[in-house]
Amino acid sequence: MRYELVYDTGTRLRIRCGKYAFTEREGYGIAELLLKKDYITEIITSYRNGSLLIKYDDINKKNDILIFIKNLKRNDVKEAEPTEKDVICSIENEFYLKIAKKILRRLLYEIFVPIPLKTVYVCCCALPYFKEGLNSLLRLDMDVSLLDAVAIGGAIYKRSFKSAGSLMFLLSLSRILEDYTVQRTKSTLKTSLAINVDTVWLVNDENKEISVPLSKVTPGDRIKIRTGGLIPVDGTVTSGEAMVNEASMTGEPLSVNKNRGKTVHAGTVVEEGAIVIEVRAVDEETRINKIIELIEKSESLKAGIQSKAETLADSIVPLSLAATILTYILTRNSTKALSVLMVDYSCAIKLSTPLSVISAMQEASNHKIMIKGGKYLEAYAQADTIVFDKTGTLTRACPEVAKIIPCGKYTREEVLKVAACLEEHFAHSVARSIVRQAELEDLKHAEEHAEVEYILAHGISTTFRNKRAMIGSGHFIFDDEKIPLSREQEKIIEENTREYSTIYLAMAGKLEGIICIRDPVRPEAKDVITKLKDLSIGNVVMLTGDSENAASSVSKRLGITEYRSQVLPEDKVRIIEEIKREGRKVIMVGDGINDSPALSSADVSVAMRDSSDIAREVADISLLSADLDELVTIRVLSQKMLDKINNNYRAIVFINTSLIGLGAAGVISPSTSSLFHNLSTVVIGALSTRPCLEAPSTS
Repeated sequence: MRYELVYDTGTRLRIRCGKYAFTEREGYGIAELLLKKDYITEIITSYRNGSLLIKYDDINKKNDILIFIKNLKRNDVKEAEPTEKDVICSIENEFYLKIAKKILRRLLYEIFVPIPLKTVYVCCCALPYFKEGLNSLLRLDMDVSLLDAVAIGGAIYKRSFKSAGSLMFLLSLSRILEDYTVQRTKSTLKTSLAINVDTVWLVNDENKEISVPLSKVTPGDRIKIRTGGLIPVDGTVTSGEAMVNEASMTGEPLSVNKNRGKTVHAGTVVEEGAIVIEVRAVDEETRINKIIELIEKSESLKAGIQSKAETLADSIVPLSLAATILTYILTRNSTKALSVLMVDYSCAIKLSTPLSVISAMQEASNHKIMIKGGKYLEAYAQADTIVFDKTGTLTRACPEVAKIIPCGKYTREEVLKVAACLEEHFAHSVARSIVRQAELEDLKHAEEHAEVEYILAHGISTTFRNKRAMIGSGHFIFDDEKIPLSREQEKIIEENTREYSTIYLAMAGKLEGIICIRDPVRPEAKDVITKLKDLSIGNVVMLTGDSENAASSVSKRLGITEYRSQVLPEDKVRIIEEIKREGRKVIMVGDGINDSPALSSADVSVAMRDSSDIAREVADISLLSADLDELVTIRVLSQKMLDKINNNYRAIVFINTSLIGLGAAGVISPSTSSLFHNLSTVVIGALSTRPCLEAPSTS
């Protein structure tokens, strides 16, 4: 490929290959090829002038890069999808290009266009605004478009073509700014909302399950999805039966029965049961559809304050027109009336409020927080109660196995092997800790069991080596399944399990082992709860299925206001509904399958990073980092967003009321009135995009 070396700063090369030497997608393909080299850190391409900006960290590799570019043939270049950074860079370049073109066109107009032609030019440019205003009038909508059209028409009628031109120029700048902010935010949210499934259980020709990366799955393969699992592909059910939550695709909250022959879609969640799926489409072919849908959904979930702002803005338009007419009646001066007409409150309100909300959502994504709609930010700011699940939320997402106590004929190692074999198919944090302990002890466990049945909030049941096997809570093993306990076993439980969460393994109707789980509290949890209380969340509640002793211990250590122990999923829902009936607004924070009903019941819900797929699907807000401090970040961000919007209201009312008064008094001309009104709108809109928080650390 022919090129010209534009500049070389040691670790930065700018190479120009000529105008349209490659297409936009081919540029991304070239970047992809170059980034395979370890010493190249960043590539920025521009297809318009065929340039490559190459950043690298080894100064001795300059010649290698240039030789690679020289030897690169057009046939070697494949089209590629842009990265997140590429998309944002493209959006920013497009924004600056539009602004530059608009300003340059305005300067050329002012300097070179003769006055007679200026008149014609202004009238032609006004036609789209008149069309929008006429459409509003035909719909009987007294909106901003109508007001803009009347203002521009009034200026032209008064032969104040400069005022009309300035008004249209500033309106166009406002639209460019708004479009840029929305596009940039949507791009960031698109990345944040991406489904991340790394591995799946592949069913081979011998009907054995093998864990493989999703990237290795191709159409025609069969994969198995169990309770709580996210379906990462489009396909057809070949065996099994499950209730599948398709809310992400259809918006319907009730799960749908799926059995042999039924179609399933990527992004949906198995709520109950297990199915084997023959893959039809995989990876980006399916994910992108869900991402786009969620983006559109996030835009429709407006904050209440945003909807109120839009309603208020539209309701002010008739008042602005009435003020114009009244000014003319009182003064008989059309110039003064036009000065009033050039000013309105609605434009700034409609622009600044959504920009404040969208900007806050983008800022949240920069802090690794994904928010599905503006209304959830508003609800989070107004909440006075926060409800925590304990395991995986207030405690670390990686609980540890503290003790393994054999209680029958099985050895300690056998107890752990069987437990790991049963638990490995489920994504719960406790299940992962058991599997991880077996791996640490290098205990291999073959698939020696039949179909595994997951009983929500209780445990697992299956047939293992022709014996009925069960693993789960004491409530499940002893109360539901009536497994007997000897006096010796009761004594063992009493002496060893007081400080731990316990999992019990039963085989063939007998207790064979006890697994004690150490549930270390997150180091930041106490500080986070203290900060949330300082931010006016007065009621902190913890709900857990653990024992009274374990719950009480954690509650005291963290300064929790209220706790409930040994609760079932339906109990969590009932408790949250009780709190809401007291007139409180509730935040629910959870991570497991059993938290999903409670997450749905709260005013706003938060899923932890290591949450189950169904919990992330149900939650309104998802933490993409493992740090509980982000709960404080959301609170501060949401409150500052509301403060920003209210401050904007006050600034808009003060500035525009002043301009109306000065215009009605004849102190300022229509042209000056228009200039300051539109300039203030642009400035307030720009200020609405300012971050509420300090930029997150990149370390």
